[in-house]
Amino acid sequence: MKKIIAFSVALLATTTTYAQDEGWNLQDCLNYALKHNIQLQKSKANEQLSDIGIKESNAEWLPSLSASLSQNMQHRPFQQDVTSFVNGGITSTASDKTTWSGSYGVSASWTVWNGGQRSLNIKDSKLAMEQAIYATAQKANSIQEQVAQLYVQILYMREALAVNKELLHHDSIVYARGERMFNNGQISRSDLAQLRAQLSQGRYDVVNAETQIRNVELSLKQVLELGPDEALKIAPMHVDDAKVFTAIPAKSEAYQAALSQLPQMKSSLISMERADLAVKKAKAGYLPTINLQGNLGDSYMSGSTRTWVQQMKYNFNMSLGLSVQIPIYDKRRTKSSIERAKINQLTAQYDHLDVEKNIYNTVETCWLNATNSQYKFIAATDNVESLQLSYDNTSRQFEQGQKDITDLLSSRGRLLQAKQTLLQDKYTALLNKALLAFYAGHDIEI
Repeated sequence: MKKIIAFSVALLATTTTYAQDEGWNLQDCLNYALKHNIQLQKSKANEQLSDIGIKESNAEWLPSLSASLSQNMQHRPFQQDVTSFVNGGITSTASDKTTWSGSYGVSASWTVWNGGQRSLNIKDSKLAMEQAIYATAQKANSIQEQVAQLYVQILYMREALAVNKELLHHDSIVYARGERMFNNGQISRSDLAQLRAQLSQGRYDVVNAETQIRNVELSLKQVLELGPDEALKIAPMHVDDAKVFTAIPAKSEAYQAALSQLPQMKSSLISMERADLAVKKAKAGYLPTINLQGNLGDSYMSGSTRTWVQQMKYNFNMSLGLSVQIPIYDKRRTKSSIERAKINQLTAQYDHLDVEKNIYNTVETCWLNATNSQYKFIAATDNVESLQLSYDNTSRQFEQGQKDITDLLSSRGRLLQAKQTLLQDKYTALLNKALLAFYAGHDIEI
C-alpha cells in the first residue's frame, strides 16, 4: 500500500524535461504519459473523491447540530374582546388586533448505536480509497503498456523502412542494368516494363512504410496528450539482435510474480473484502438504533404584561431525550438486502477468479510469444541469409541472361517477406520479454 501511495505521489512530482534535441527515448515517453495522460488524471481525481468518502464516514461519529429561528405576525382586524393566549407557559391577555411572536431553538442529535454500521462504513471507505489508488496504478500500467507497444512498433517500422530502402536502391541498379540489356537486345520491352513496375512498387513500399510510421507516431502523440503543434521525434535507437536471446523467466515464476504485484489483483482482493463488509452492514438492519436528542428553546409574544427580556427569561427551556428504535417488521427490506449482499459476495469471488485467469492468460501469451519468437528468429535469420544469397545469384544470372525476369522478381519478393518476418520475430520477442518483466514489477526496457 505504501509503495502504491508513493507511486501516486511520484506521478505528481515528475519534472523530467522532454523533447530533447536528439529525440524522445522510451523512458521519456513513459514519464510524459504518466504525467499528462488525461485518463490517468481522471483516475487520480477519483482518489480524491474516495478521500472525501473517508472523511464523511468518520464524521458520522459526530453529533448533528441545527438552529431554528421564526418570527410571526398575527392580525385580527375585527377583534373587539380581550383574548387570552399562552406563550412558553405564560398566560396573557390582550386586545391588540396585531400581535408579534418569535421562537428560537437549538437542537442536537447523536446516534449512540446503529448496529455497528458506522465502523463498517469507515472500514469500507478506507478500502474504497485503496481500491481507487490501485485503479490509478492499473491505469498507469495500461498506459505504459500502450506506450511501449507503440514505441516498439515504431522501431520495427523504421527497420522495415530501411529494408525497403535497401531493396529500392537495388531495384534502381537492376533497372539501370535492364535498360542497358534492353538497348543491347538482351531483354524485351515487356521485361523492361516489369522492372520499371518493380521499381515503382519499391518506391511505393518506401512511401507506405513512412506513412505507417507517421500514423503510429500520431497514435503515440495521442496517448502522450501532445498537442497538434507539439512535435514528437523518436530518438534513433539501434537494437542489437543479441537482445532477442536474453533469458526469458519461467512461466510459473512470471505468473506468481504478476499475482503478487499487479494492482488489478490487489483491487480484486479488496472487492471481496468489501463484499464481506456489505453482508455485515446488511445484517445490522436487524439491530436496534439508539439516538440521543437535546434541545434548547425560547420564545416571546407581544401583548403580554411581561417585557421581552422577562419572556425570554421565563420561556427558556431545555430538554434531553433518549430514543430506541427496534426493527420488528420492515416488509422484508433487511432480509432482501442481506440476500443481495450475499449474491454480490459470491460474484466478487467469481470476479477474483476471472482476474486470476486473465492474468494467467496474459502472462502465458507473452511467454509463448517471447519463446516462439526466439526460435522463429533463429530460423528466420538462416532463411534471410539463404534468400539473400539466392537473390544475389539470381541477379547476376539475370544480368548474364541465365535467369528470366520472373525468377528475379520472385526471388526479390521472397527476400522481402523473409526480412519482414525476421523483424517481426525480433521485436515480438523483445516486446513480450519487456512486458513479462513489467508484470513482475520491473521497469519497461527494450
